[in-house]
Amino acid sequence: MVNTFVIRAAQVFDGERAHRDLPVLVQDGTIARLGGPVPDWPVVDSPGTLLPGLIDMHTHLSGDGGFGALDRLADYSEDELDGVIERALQAQLAAGVTSVRDLGDRRYATLRWRGRPGLPSIVAAGPPITSPRGHCWNMGGEASGADGLRAAVAERAERGVDIVKVMASGGGMTPGTDIMACQFTLDELRLIVEEAHAAGLPVTAHAHGTPSVEQAVAAGVDGIEHCSCFTPDGIRMSDELAATIAARGITVCPTLGAVGEMTPPPALREFLERTGSTIRDRIGQVARMADAGVRIVSGGDSGISPGKPHGMLATAVEWLVDGGIPAEAALASATSLAAEVAGLDRKGRIRPGFDADLLLVDGDPLTDITALARPVQVWLAGTARCCGS
Repeated sequence: MVNTFVIRAAQVFDGERAHRDLPVLVQDGTIARLGGPVPDWPVVDSPGTLLPGLIDMHTHLSGDGGFGALDRLADYSEDELDGVIERALQAQLAAGVTSVRDLGDRRYATLRWRGRPGLPSIVAAGPPITSPRGHCWNMGGEASGADGLRAAVAERAERGVDIVKVMASGGGMTPGTDIMACQFTLDELRLIVEEAHAAGLPVTAHAHGTPSVEQAVAAGVDGIEHCSCFTPDGIRMSDELAATIAARGITVCPTLGAVGEMTPPPALREFLERTGSTIRDRIGQVARMADAGVRIVSGGDSGISPGKPHGMLATAVEWLVDGGIPAEAALASATSLAAEVAGLDRKGRIRPGFDADLLLVDGDPLTDITALARPVQVWLAGTARCCGS
């Protein structure tokens, strides 16, 4: 039978918890059954761990991962942009990522890559809404004034985006913007949220400075990206703010993780040094949010720089564990919880009837989270796509 087999791994993490000696039966692209008698089907035996395919909740597929990646977007031809996106998707897949949430592209380029066979599934925002010359303005999403903001949301709804992304603060990768400053008024941000919700679309807000995080919460966003809570005195997040984010069900994607040495742009490096903000502070702050009950999902912000290449999601999960978040919760942040937040109803879990998007890794990520970065085999809809023979 075509596309029919059994995976018999030493351990199965189903998206929420681990199981031993649990055969997974795959048929016609879906998970047919867990456990029970094993039929006379081909068997994949492994001493490793089987997981749902990973979901990168914050990626920029149109970024090539080099220095100045986002600055080059406006100069790409359509063919060049497609080439960057295809290479990005292949790199994600090779790392065990079977779905991505793209939170900022140029000219809605990622939308035309949704549903392509043999590549990760895509949840796409199109160009993020930003203020004139604001963060990532060169993606083409500048808008201002009530009418302009309504039109921006309407355009995204008409284009068929899955989520609306708004830049609530400046960002470190766009010269001339201020990480600490809000890019919109509260009324403007609230208008974006109301218009998006009326169109049936969730909203996630890029927010670094504490004022923009507080503004995003007050505006009623569904998610916050980074949620760094920068202040002039470093990273500071009050217990009250963390509790409010948790109580309102706002999901945070802290975009942790990096590969090799991070080399921030000069303005960002100066800001971090001036405020005394460190990676350890960020990791600790995210762990505090998790302790407060905030829903944390994992995304690498991949594609924006050499330290954030496509396929580096495992390090984002690793940093959560490094901060003291239990391995099960960290793995769920890139599987079951990520699927729930992204609206991917048949992904993120190993469960009968779900898509057979699966990742087999060498080792036990529940006791050694670095095993997540050692993929042995990746399947998309039950078809082996990379890594193994």
